[in-house]
Amino acid sequence: MISQAETKNANGSIMAATFNANKQHTLKTAASISGTGLHTGVMAHLTLKPATPGFGFQFQRVDLPDQPIIKADCDLVTDVSRGTTLESNGAKVSTVEHVLAALVGMGVDNCLLEINGPEMPIMDGSSQPFVELIEKAGVVEQDAAKIWYSIDENIYYYDEKKNVEMVAMPSMNYEITTLIDFNSPVLGTQHAGLKQISDFKNEIAPCRTFCFLHELEMLLDNNLIKGGDLNNAIVVVDKPVGDAEMKRLKKIFEKEHIEVKSEGYLNNLDLRFPNEPARHKLLDVVGDLALIGYPIKGRIIANRPGHSTNVEFAKKIKQYIKKNKHTRGIPVYNPAQPPVYEHQYIEKILPHRFPFALVDKIIELSDTHIVGIKNVTFNEWFFQGHFPGNPVMPGVLQIEALAQCGGILAINLSDEGQYDTYFLKIDNCKFKNMVKPGDTLILKMELSAPIRRGICEMKGTTYVGNKVCAEADMVAQIVKR
Repeated sequence: MISQAETKNANGSIMAATFNANKQHTLKTAASISGTGLHTGVMAHLTLKPATPGFGFQFQRVDLPDQPIIKADCDLVTDVSRGTTLESNGAKVSTVEHVLAALVGMGVDNCLLEINGPEMPIMDGSSQPFVELIEKAGVVEQDAAKIWYSIDENIYYYDEKKNVEMVAMPSMNYEITTLIDFNSPVLGTQHAGLKQISDFKNEIAPCRTFCFLHELEMLLDNNLIKGGDLNNAIVVVDKPVGDAEMKRLKKIFEKEHIEVKSEGYLNNLDLRFPNEPARHKLLDVVGDLALIGYPIKGRIIANRPGHSTNVEFAKKIKQYIKKNKHTRGIPVYNPAQPPVYEHQYIEKILPHRFPFALVDKIIELSDTHIVGIKNVTFNEWFFQGHFPGNPVMPGVLQIEALAQCGGILAINLSDEGQYDTYFLKIDNCKFKNMVKPGDTLILKMELSAPIRRGICEMKGTTYVGNKVCAEADMVAQIVKR
C-alpha cells in the first residue's frame, strides 16, 4: 500500500512524497525544538532522533541521572488529568499526546525523543510545530516490514460515568471519527473525521487544544497551567464575564487587552477550522492510541473522548492484539481451492524425489512469501522407525519441508534458468507441537530481507490448523545448475 504525503524541501516549498505504508520509517536526521510545558511552566528542549526498526517511540529524560528511558506504552500511563503522562524507571514525562500524534500522522514508526524536562513543550497547543520539526528532519524508509494489526471484530469501550462511547471496527485503513457535545451554546455539537492518515498534516495537525473558562479558573486557582498563554489554547467562554474577572485574567496573562469575542471565545487567534475543537479531540485520539504500541487498521469512532478514556480504550485494543497476535498471518488451507502449483510442477522446479519430496502443493505465492502443503499420512516411510508405537514426524523433516518450500520461492524470484538452493544456516529453531499421521502440515516461508548476491534470508513456520509446530530462521544460497 502506497500513501501520499506532503513534505517541505530546504527552501520551504511543498513537494509530494510517496511512502510505502508496508515498510517502517524513521527520521533522516535529528531535529530539535524548545518550548514551555503547559502545566509545569518549565522550559524544555526536545530532540527527535532516528531509531532502528522495531524501536517504536521511546522518551529519554536526558536531564536525569542515568538518563532513563520511558516507552510510549499505555500500560505506563500514570496520570490523565491534564494530558497524558508516562512513568517508568523512576522518571515521568507529561503531555506526550501532541508529539506522538505528529509522529503517527507523518508516518514515522521509530523515534527516540530526548527531553531535558518533565513535560513536552506545548508550543501553540497543536501538533503543527512537531509536524514541521519532522519535515525538517526528513522521513526515510527502513529495510523492515511494517506489521499492521487488523481489527477483525468490533471492540467496544463505554464509560457510563463520563458518558463516553468508543468503538473500533474492521476497516482496510486506519480512520477516525470523533464527536463532541459539551452542552455548550458556543461549541454546539461537532464532529470531525480522518479518512486516511496522510490527511493528518493538513486537516488535523494545526488544531489547538481548548478549555472552558470555568476550567481555566479552577486550574489557575490550583497553581496549574503555569505555562498557559492565550496563544497556546482556545478558551471557550460559555457564561458572562464580569469586570473583576477580566481584570484578574489580564494580570494572570499579562495582557492589557482581553475581551470575549462575539463567538464566545476569549480573545485568541481566529479558529483555524469551524470545528477546530472536534478536530483537536481527534488529534488527541491519534496521539493516545499511539500508546497501543502496534500500528492498527480499523475504524475508530469516539463519542466525547478524553485522555482517560482514550488510554483505557488503547489498553483494551492492546489486549485484543496480544490475545490474537499468535493467529496473525496463519495461512488457511481450503482443499477445494485450486493450488498455485501441483506436485507435478514442483518436481520440475526441485530435484527432490521420494522419499525426500516433502511438498505436495503450493497454495500461496508472492514475491515475499510462499505457503505449501504436506499431507502427513500413516504410510510415511519415517513412521516405521520414528516412535513406531506413537508415530511423530521428525522435526528435522519439518525443517527440510520448509527448506524445499523456500527453495521454490527463491527459484521463482530468480532469473530464467535452472537453479538449486542450498541452505547455509538455520537459527532460532524451535519445535512447539507434534505432527502426527493424518495431519495436514502447512508450510510458510517469508523473506526476511531482499535477496542479494544469491543469498536468501527467510523465516519459516509450520502449522497444523492454527497451532505452530515448528519455526526457524534460515539462510540459503541460490546456485545455477
